[in-house]
Amino acid sequence: MYFYMPTKVFCEKNCVMNHKEELCGLGSKAFIITGRHSSKKNGSLQDVRTALEEMGVPYLVFDEIEENPSVETVMKARQTGLDAGADFVIGIGGGSPLDAAKAIALMMKHPGENGEFLYRKGSDEAYPVAAVPTTCGTGSEATPWAILTRHELRIKGSISHKIFPALALSDPGYLRSAPSSVLVSTSVDAMGHCIESYINTNATDYTRMLCEKSLSLWSKGKEVLLGKREAEEEDLQNMMNASTLAGMAISHTGTSLPHGLSYYLTYEEGVPHGRAVGIFQAPYMAAADEAVRGQVLDKMDFQDMDEFKHFMDELLGRIEIPAHIQERAVREMLQNHAKLVNCPYPVDEVVLKNFF
Repeated sequence: MYFYMPTKVFCEKNCVMNHKEELCGLGSKAFIITGRHSSKKNGSLQDVRTALEEMGVPYLVFDEIEENPSVETVMKARQTGLDAGADFVIGIGGGSPLDAAKAIALMMKHPGENGEFLYRKGSDEAYPVAAVPTTCGTGSEATPWAILTRHELRIKGSISHKIFPALALSDPGYLRSAPSSVLVSTSVDAMGHCIESYINTNATDYTRMLCEKSLSLWSKGKEVLLGKREAEEEDLQNMMNASTLAGMAISHTGTSLPHGLSYYLTYEEGVPHGRAVGIFQAPYMAAADEAVRGQVLDKMDFQDMDEFKHFMDELLGRIEIPAHIQERAVREMLQNHAKLVNCPYPVDEVVLKNFF
């Protein structure tokens, strides 16, 4: 078995300020990558700025990261960071800023390369990255993956390079101001990471151990996700830990069919990533080995597939997927070796059509 997790992870209240020395030890000038609103609202951006200022480290903020960040945005930010003379990158937010931060750090280290470098083999050397997650789904603070939108192909996809953050600072308190829709979507994404990592040709005892713990923590918050009770501090801690553990798992196994299919819904129909991932989990599980499926359901505290399907329908609602998107997704997924190879059971056109 193989296990490699080079990221130093801290998860606690006041995490950024508690570990400001390590954060500021990554370089001499920080390039902060974030979105326009949420990091300001939840206090994470201010915490990072305060930490840098108290340690005397100059910084520049780039707050133009959109949901599902594009290659074009990464290249724009790369030039901004180079012009500013930054030598380490801090991503603050959900999966979009964290993934973008990794790609930007890579491209800053390779100033002579154009955007095509992101999707071809080459050096994985990048400027140091610190990740400050503020949602509970992506797990990007613990993975080497960076998912970007490729407008020329009308799809999302992972870059070809592995960029692990040097440092992850996870404060569950940042979840307090997240809208319920964000908690639902990101939590379902974390659940999907676990299911796709557990039912995976690359799964090992180590990765399944991470998934089992993550799903056990995730299951404690099901009533919160359904809006049946308010989230308490313990719930937020569980959600954040579940996300990071799931990220550690997929850093070794990768994701499979549900994530690959979800990208079409997100790009073409604007369906939030977590929701798009979630609607494909039941069919992915249904086609898997019965014993393995039972283990996953047990960790999520569901008695059977019917109970799981009912929960997901109540949580996410039904999504009508246009026929032309279904046809394109099936056709192109059959050519997606990276996702197919991770699926532990045979996949053909009939199997994929049953996902819709």
